[in-house]
Amino acid sequence: MVQLPTTSRLNIMSYASPITANEIPAAPLIADVRVDQDESNLSAVAWGAILAGAATAASLWMILMILGAGLGLSSIPQWLNADITVATFGVTTIAWLVFSQIVASGMGGYLAGRLRTRWLGVPRDEVWFRDTAHGFLAWAVSALVTATLLTAMIGAFVSDGIQAGAAYAEPAPAAELTAARANGGGMSDRLTYYIDTLYRTDTTDGDRYAPSAAVTAESARVFTNALDQGSLSPADIRYLGATVAEKTGLSQDDAQTRVADTFGQLQSRLGELDVNERALAEQARKAAATAAIWLFISLLSGAFLASLMAIFGGRQRDL
Repeated sequence: MVQLPTTSRLNIMSYASPITANEIPAAPLIADVRVDQDESNLSAVAWGAILAGAATAASLWMILMILGAGLGLSSIPQWLNADITVATFGVTTIAWLVFSQIVASGMGGYLAGRLRTRWLGVPRDEVWFRDTAHGFLAWAVSALVTATLLTAMIGAFVSDGIQAGAAYAEPAPAAELTAARANGGGMSDRLTYYIDTLYRTDTTDGDRYAPSAAVTAESARVFTNALDQGSLSPADIRYLGATVAEKTGLSQDDAQTRVADTFGQLQSRLGELDVNERALAEQARKAAATAAIWLFISLLSGAFLASLMAIFGGRQRDL
């Protein structure tokens, strides 16, 4: 039997002795490090789920708007064509607009949360934040998809208010002057009738006088200048009276009376049109403001519900 030296026996015993927990070196687990690296390289945004939810929201919103028009909400087509008044943009249209946006955005947000990938090892509050972001992004992308229609509607609302204020900020005589000047100083549609009445005669034969284009154009310029000044001067009354008396056979006094009466009727008619046009402009402005406010409310409601439904869909995905 071979006897080992004492020193060798002690070394062997020291190697064979059990190692306590305190003596184990603290080394990181390679598997955990790899998992952490994989998690850090993954994006927290699931664009596939976001795009799917956005497409669903945009399509469903358009379908619901078409359905609203088919159910008899006649103001919706007029609203889309910018032919809108306070009466047409009623409670029913507003309710359907908000309902359509909420349903479409909610469905899109739910799909964005439900179809996302599952995040392993992520705290619950971080999962809620990511689901909220996914729902909001789905709503934002769907709004961009329908940006053409929305831009057209919003532009129509704004342009209606601007055009109404620009067109009817001046009284109707000023609008008449603009039309006459655009026609090269000639007669506009409204002036034509009143200029014709200046040269009417009581004869019924075939020799009834028809004023020449030069005469009617000159009379139109006199009336246009009078509208610009606010009144027809006595000199213009006498001049037009002489022309009317020469062409129609009336006396000078009767011709001047006809000129003054015709210009007064023109001013009165333009004043009535001015009142009506201002009322219509005010209605268009109120309708544009109402439509813009409710469109903002519907979009804001859609963004909130899309985020909320994404959280709900994400919870179901994790379960």
